[in-house]
Amino acid sequence: MRYGIEDAPEGKRLLWPQPPEVPRYLFSGQLTGEANFVRDDGGQSRVGSFFRWLAGVMSGDEQPVVLQRPQSGMVDESGRVMVTDVSRQAVFVFDEPAGRLQLWERADARQGFVAPSGIAAAPDGGVWVADAQLALVAHLDREGNPLQPVGKGILRRPTGVAWDATSRRLFVADAYAHEIKVFDVAGNLIETIGRRGDGPGEFNYPSHVALAGDDLYVTDTMNSRVQVISLTGGAPRIFGERGLYIGNLVRPKGVAVDSEGNIYIVESYYDHLLVFNRKGQFLMPIDGMGYATGKFYLPAGVWVDSRNRIFIADMFNGRVTVFQFLGGGAENAG
Repeated sequence: MRYGIEDAPEGKRLLWPQPPEVPRYLFSGQLTGEANFVRDDGGQSRVGSFFRWLAGVMSGDEQPVVLQRPQSGMVDESGRVMVTDVSRQAVFVFDEPAGRLQLWERADARQGFVAPSGIAAAPDGGVWVADAQLALVAHLDREGNPLQPVGKGILRRPTGVAWDATSRRLFVADAYAHEIKVFDVAGNLIETIGRRGDGPGEFNYPSHVALAGDDLYVTDTMNSRVQVISLTGGAPRIFGERGLYIGNLVRPKGVAVDSEGNIYIVESYYDHLLVFNRKGQFLMPIDGMGYATGKFYLPAGVWVDSRNRIFIADMFNGRVTVFQFLGGGAENAG
């Protein structure tokens, strides 16, 4: 598959950090909508141009289907990239294997999405989608058909979701309740984690969650930190602090962890993607506010796929930016 800028000469690639330091991240492309799928002379979609980093030009009077305010996303086992969009009130499904773009708009059988936010894999190839305004977590099958939602009458403002396939538990960041609610696959509330406060294990508007091994990562947004909750017991680990410098957390949002234990946090106030090691030590930033390729404007979610590609929902730029972790230990970057 061709990612666009990867085809550029070596000297023109966007890398972080820049030489002479050893690069750890490569800009791979961006998702915007229909422009990621172009057609050949026979009218067939060419998957090879899936991650074109320059948007194509639409012909005629057709209005392209494009991302407007992307919030978060995931990549499923078949390689489909799914992105929630709060302005379009839908889940965008960038289906690379099929060479098509789909929009899933139904939260359940009776209503459409209003403010879709967090998204996570669900059993049997489906997805969970938190809708902050509807105060529920939608459950969709692998084709986007709505099943029975979770959390009606229990959740106040769900934003982030994470699914533990091993224990078959769904973790939901309920921002207005200042806690993490845990449901079983049938939708029963089985546990509540935390309460409002600024002590260990307490939250102030938690917004995003991610699972890595036996740890649940929670962006404790208004406490300007990330808490790592061990699912096997023990005190939470806490890192991040308010400040004026790059690497400080002011309004952290999305959080994700790659296969080497690097932790990615969206710092929405400073428009940065920050990289930390598994101990919570700051390693490096990836760019800042702007409209140019590789920069961000009020980013929201971040997620990592099985190939260690890092996806950032660049909300006010209306796109998803994709980086490839090059390996070799971001721990030594700086």
